[in-house]
Amino acid sequence: MELDAAQNPNPDPPISAYYQTRADHHAVVSSDWLAHAAAAASSVTDTDADAEAAPPPSPGGNGGGVIEEFNIWRRKPEAAEAVAAIMALTAVIRSSRATTMMELEIELKKASDKLKSWDATSISLGAACDLFMRFVTRTSHLEHEKFDAAKSRLIERGEKFGEISLKARKTIAMLSQDFILDGCTMLVHGYSRVVLEILKLAASNRKLFRVLCTEGRPDRTGLRMSNEIAALGIPVKVLIDSAVAYSMDEVDMIFVGADGVVESGGIINMMGTYQIALVAHSMNKPLYVAAESYKFARLYPLDQKDMTPAHRPIDFGVPIPAGVEIETSARDYTPPQYLTLLLTDLGVLTPSVVSDELIQLYL
Repeated sequence: MELDAAQNPNPDPPISAYYQTRADHHAVVSSDWLAHAAAAASSVTDTDADAEAAPPPSPGGNGGGVIEEFNIWRRKPEAAEAVAAIMALTAVIRSSRATTMMELEIELKKASDKLKSWDATSISLGAACDLFMRFVTRTSHLEHEKFDAAKSRLIERGEKFGEISLKARKTIAMLSQDFILDGCTMLVHGYSRVVLEILKLAASNRKLFRVLCTEGRPDRTGLRMSNEIAALGIPVKVLIDSAVAYSMDEVDMIFVGADGVVESGGIINMMGTYQIALVAHSMNKPLYVAAESYKFARLYPLDQKDMTPAHRPIDFGVPIPAGVEIETSARDYTPPQYLTLLLTDLGVLTPSVVSDELIQLYL
């Protein structure tokens, strides 16, 4: 049977779909990362820089439309997976042939469920779909409007939600500038587009600072991050992941992104974030989490194993003896007591405030 390109490329995977397709969509570096970085630098265009401002592509006209639309958006360099879902759901409303609000809401719910099932391990994807459904359809006034007017209102709300989401990184970057002081040294972990946006703005404001960047094994996303930081003219040093404690004396603050922010105020993020937080806490170093509000999820993990597992491929570069078990978990959970502040597009929050913000988002 032929594989449907519109479907999840790995429908029942030991490796999550996000990590399976990550190299295609985000150009994750491999062992020859210098060559990759040089090629990426030479291919940057004004079109890439303006990707966030691009108009919505035409929605698909058949049953696989929402996934096709989602994939079109997530191929854009600056569009997060969650934003791609928001734009795809807005396109579903725009192209719907429903004749009643009930039919439209059912169609939208099916599209949302289809997106969430595309990769059930993606926290931001599920949270964005839930928030979109709540934000767009939450008032009862729609039931008393004529259908065409109500549909137009839904499209308007969807586009507004998408616009807010696209601007989230820039909002966070502006709010973060007061925390970056001249002469400071900061530690970053792996590749985070929102953290990179913070550093870009700080550099454009002529702040003087240096960055220590973890290698981000096994997919070495930190190497890509260090290359992009160096391209901004910011002094940067790459650390092997196990050198975090060794180097913590040099660090004034830590900035990390998040795959998801949970109800406790803790975060789920790239593997290694938890151990960095433990070291930072023991040495009284502030750890700031930069996360968009569409990553706020109604989850409450109690420990590292109390969340949907996400796996990634690991290549150690040498043969692994038969019978040796390999830990392939892609992310870990950092409890709120190890986080200093969350820098979000809703404002600068303490971890204890997150549950209140979630209530407001879903009301």
